Amino acid sequence: MSAAALPALDVSYVQADAAEVLAQPDVLAVLGFGSAAPAAADDPRYLRVGLEPLGGRAPLEVWRVPGPVQRGIDGLVRWAASADYCYGAVEVAEADHPSLAAATECAYAELARFTGARSWPYLLRIWNYLADINLGDGDAERYKHFCTGRSAGMRGVHGQGFPAASAIGRSDAVPVLQVYWLAARQPGVAVENPRQVSAWRYPREYGPTSPTFARAMRGPCREGQLHISGTAAVVGHVSRHSGDVQAQLDETFANLASLLASAGDLPGFGRGSVLKAYVRHREDMEPIAAALQQRLPQAAERLVLLGDICRAELLVEIDGIHTAA
Repeated sequence: MSAAALPALDVSYVQADAAEVLAQPDVLAVLGFGSAAPAAADDPRYLRVGLEPLGGRAPLEVWRVPGPVQRGIDGLVRWAASADYCYGAVEVAEADHPSLAAATECAYAELARFTGARSWPYLLRIWNYLADINLGDGDAERYKHFCTGRSAGMRGVHGQGFPAASAIGRSDAVPVLQVYWLAARQPGVAVENPRQVSAWRYPREYGPTSPTFARAMRGPCREGQLHISGTAAVVGHVSRHSGDVQAQLDETFANLASLLASAGDLPGFGRGSVLKAYVRHREDMEPIAAALQQRLPQAAERLVLLGDICRAELLVEIDGIHTAA
């Protein structure tokens, strides 16, 4: 790794008061989940995500970086940054736009404008949360409209390749698109999964606009840090094991293992792994949590959240950040 390599982003789940965490000088971002999380704060580093956690109250997700952190608001973008990394977030009410595609294009145009004008132009990871993601049939499905808006809004940054990403349906049904991201002053390396067709090469049956994301992104840091996109039971481009959540979880872990290998034979999950499992049905949340307890080392942090997956037949999806110990 070159001398210009960045320090790894420090990510952890923390049971703490949000105000106390935000008072710490090395905090880049704080994410709360569900209705029991603190309400919106004046600090642009904080975002409450509209996904309900298992157990009613989730820990905070805290991003830390070396050195001082600056923060501010630029147009629709709430942001915070160190010398190496930038967190940004945009929330767009669908009611303010004629369609979901237009709302999404607005959010991504803001993202592209902001990152293009700052010292952290390289997108590593984007998270997207929207209401009723599977509503509508065929090309009328809302996820497909989201993909069209995302592609249109990202035209200004397509030249650098696609970042890792997730798109999940909000479990609180609030019609506000939430987009937040991690960018860096150095580019990462996109990673694809040999078990899966790259998302941007999906055939036409999946919609008029292919999803624009990489399966993972290896960060530009000294440590092996992998930003993992939403990963589910898709082999090739086909969803597998319809109706069987445990079989889908098995396939998801096979895809995750393939990604770790493709990223340079990174070691398996453990200390330094911070994962989210998104589960479509509330009654599956406890069984998925129990299965993760069996599959993952105790040191691997995990959060189980209620949320719809981008394909209606998929019941569970996992994403996360994995730093090789």
